[in-house]
Amino acid sequence: MRVAWTAGDGLRHLVFRLDAEDGITGPCTDGQPLRMATNSCRVELPYEPGEIHPDLLALAAWTVVAPWTRRRVVFDRPVSPEFAAAIGEGWGIEAGPVGGSPRSGHGLAISYSGGADSAAVAAMLPDVPFVHFQRVPHPRVPNRWAHYRSDALARLVGRTGRESVTVRSDLEFVLAEPRPGYPEHHAVAAGALLLADELDLGGIAFGYELGSRWLGGGRYLHRYTPDNPMWAPHGAWGRAFAAAGVRIVLPVGGVSEAVTMRLALGSPLREHVRWCLRGTGGPCGTCGKCLYKELIRAAIERRPLRTPITADRGVARKWQRPPPYGGQEMIEYGCARVPGIEGTAFAKAAAFLGATEESTAWLDRCYPPAVEEVPEPWRERVRAFMAAEVGFMSEDEARRVETWGLRGPS
Repeated sequence: MRVAWTAGDGLRHLVFRLDAEDGITGPCTDGQPLRMATNSCRVELPYEPGEIHPDLLALAAWTVVAPWTRRRVVFDRPVSPEFAAAIGEGWGIEAGPVGGSPRSGHGLAISYSGGADSAAVAAMLPDVPFVHFQRVPHPRVPNRWAHYRSDALARLVGRTGRESVTVRSDLEFVLAEPRPGYPEHHAVAAGALLLADELDLGGIAFGYELGSRWLGGGRYLHRYTPDNPMWAPHGAWGRAFAAAGVRIVLPVGGVSEAVTMRLALGSPLREHVRWCLRGTGGPCGTCGKCLYKELIRAAIERRPLRTPITADRGVARKWQRPPPYGGQEMIEYGCARVPGIEGTAFAKAAAFLGATEESTAWLDRCYPPAVEEVPEPWRERVRAFMAAEVGFMSEDEARRVETWGLRGPS
């Protein structure tokens, strides 16, 4: 794989060319097979930054091309030995040319998506600026996802009153299958990486929570993942970001989506929280993500579900089958707390799981090891917030995290 950036007036164009051994279909870090649609994309920055460190340019490109690279990647500028080593150790890929010096930074920015998880991070860190990624059309790839209203979210970000920059990019259209999206989850940070020198960033805070970091997320079904290659500091991506002087920071990595939902809805950003971009005036209320988030919100508000989705709808089909489920910890949490769950699309899931408030109480507290892996400049601030606003799991509750996937349903 050979990658090159061109620049001008805040616009960065990335072009990549495959070597003979590379393929147009390949897996991203979580195993999802991806098919390439095109070999170029652009990133539009809100202003023209100064010189960008080669390691930052290389890392931003790597978040796009990693799934299709088989043996080597050749960047258009020499990268530091530390960065090349991180790519080699993490992926077994030869990276070069090598000859640059490493970079460092000091500040923190939040990769802000507008959802409950990133809003919870914003509530924890009220003085930290946002960097928001906005999807825009690609000049050569048809938009098969026109109902996805990224423009609406960008407007909401502008109304939060927080210091923020919005980066516009068509990099998600590099994918042909399964749909437009990030080649690697970390590509959402491409704009923040390109601005990291200008903003003096030493870390980027993401809204990934307990389920994504420690319980495997949606495709790692029902197992504990301390060595999660996407988000563990010692994982491939954690080492690559650190080598580029911008560490991955997960302030809510130790708490469940119930906690992030509660924090987001109790924050000044409450009216700006939006986890679905299909609707025109707010979440559509009819997609699978809206159903899932409504279960969590109803659980923390101790009320019945407010949804038109019934068990016979396609988006509810998975909950009519036996577990395991993606995000199962939150299905258990919701089924144990929502009044009248037996009359909803989750009735069968609730019967299969048999969860209770007692069996899911651990999901209301923070998993202590998650705080310990927050980089030192921000660790004590996160620890103090968790102690004051959430509380920490007991040893027995922490074992619930560490044995996730080794036991049957609660």
